[in-house]
Amino acid sequence: MVADILRKIQNREALAETRRHLAKQGRTVVFTNGCFDILHRGHVEYLQKARELGDALIVGLNSDASVARLKGKGRPLLPQEDRAYLLASLAAVDFVCVFGEDTPRELIQTLQPDLLVKGGDYQIQDIVGRETVESRGGRVVTIPLTPNRSTSDIIRKIVELTKQGIFT
Repeated sequence: MVADILRKIQNREALAETRRHLAKQGRTVVFTNGCFDILHRGHVEYLQKARELGDALIVGLNSDASVARLKGKGRPLLPQEDRAYLLASLAAVDFVCVFGEDTPRELIQTLQPDLLVKGGDYQIQDIVGRETVESRGGRVVTIPLTPNRSTSDIIRKIVELTKQGIFT
């Protein structure tokens, strides 16, 4: 079981080869990305919905350095190895690839997915990689977020409970 999960975590070069193999099989590849710092219900529902749009779901995962640049001091809370393992353990996720850039633009150019998916908090025209996917005839889709489920909400709650002395 652990070996099966670890096989889902691939570097960029290996995943590019996997993508070519999926294309030869005629499988529709969906790509999404994010930090996935504290995996929660909103993430899982989002990934399940993304996977339903195609035959294989690839998740680009921001590296620790990338998350720190994007989210600020103290983030990520979980190291990239743990975040990748948790994502790969989900049935909806077929492959995970850690990337170090601040955006997945280069990874999307390498993988050439058929569908690019982001959360409903994004406007289609602002989604990084949109031009790459659409230029090949692919689609860009947004998925509504699960209300009141976010990593920021979880962190705020932990901070508040700590201030109240509940966590020490």
